[in-house]
Amino acid sequence: MRESDSNRPAGTRFPRKAQPTGAHESAFAEDVFHSLLTLERRRAERSHKQFVLMLMDAHQENGSAAGILKEAVDAVMVTKRETDLIGWYRQSAILGVIFTEVNFGTNQPTTEILRAKIEASLAERMGKNRAAKIAISFHIFPETWDKNQSGWTADSKLYPDLNQTASRKRIPLVIKRVMDVAGGAALLLVLSPLLAAIAAIIKLTSKGPVIFEQERLGRSGARFKCLKFRTMYTDNDPKIHQEYIQQFISGREESANKNGSQRPVYKIVNDPRITSVGRFLRKTSLDELPQFWNVLRGEMSLVGPRPPVLYEFEIYDIWHRRRILDVKPGVTGLWQVSGRSRTRFDEMVRLDLRYCQTWSLWLDLKILLSTPRAVFGGDGAY
Repeated sequence: MRESDSNRPAGTRFPRKAQPTGAHESAFAEDVFHSLLTLERRRAERSHKQFVLMLMDAHQENGSAAGILKEAVDAVMVTKRETDLIGWYRQSAILGVIFTEVNFGTNQPTTEILRAKIEASLAERMGKNRAAKIAISFHIFPETWDKNQSGWTADSKLYPDLNQTASRKRIPLVIKRVMDVAGGAALLLVLSPLLAAIAAIIKLTSKGPVIFEQERLGRSGARFKCLKFRTMYTDNDPKIHQEYIQQFISGREESANKNGSQRPVYKIVNDPRITSVGRFLRKTSLDELPQFWNVLRGEMSLVGPRPPVLYEFEIYDIWHRRRILDVKPGVTGLWQVSGRSRTRFDEMVRLDLRYCQTWSLWLDLKILLSTPRAVFGGDGAY
């Protein structure tokens, strides 16, 4: 069973009357519409069929925006299908329409077809001058991800529920950031002799820089340079790891057979690219100590999901992407203290999603306290 087939996502609640309410009986209220949008995302994750969120905004018309948009409801109602959903994305300020499972079977972009139909209907029923006061934008789920587009991030308009969650947990999130800064700074200071010793050993035993920078994806897909102690020889072939990751994410058992292990692991066993010193650093997770600097810069947190590399995210299933949406990536996390590399990829993602859905300061504290045991035990580390 797919992860997205399991339970309705945490935080998705429907009011007792999940039906159009308010000043205009044809449009769902804001809280209901947001719940329906979240549910439609989950449905699209299973079906792999796109849907389009259209937003209609008349905020520049001070004092008359709500009236203009209420008129627009009638124009939209005659063009949408029975399965499409119309409601307030922001009550009386932004009108939203979810066009489900869109596929017009033409070469013309879907959004162009929808825009032409909606604008024609608005002009016919409201008049061109009044219809021109409405700004229309389209947001397609799942978003098209381009690894060559460095500025790509997840479309926040498709995730109003995440913004609401962040608003409700504003104070705990501030405390989490204070813990990150204080903890990251303290650990860098206390471990500075060890960091210097590791740097010297790496420099003396192999050619190349001490610190390895790798572009990874943070919260909502924002890119950053993740720092690690270099554990590999320079000029190695990254295709070895790319091919392995593809096998591992797809769940192919060949990856387990090649490594001689009983279960697939997230890292390659006996990787020929790794130096002798690097093997020890990886086994003890000491190679990840420079990431405390990422924590101080605000790119990572002490606790959170692991940040994926670009070629890993490229082959994610749609529901896998959720692991980078809600929280910052972490130096340690629920996956690291729950089996680490001995965990199958889908199980790893489920652990990350569980962390995102049940996050609390107490959970962070428990994970931090469990991390030394996981690190010194070395189970599942390569």
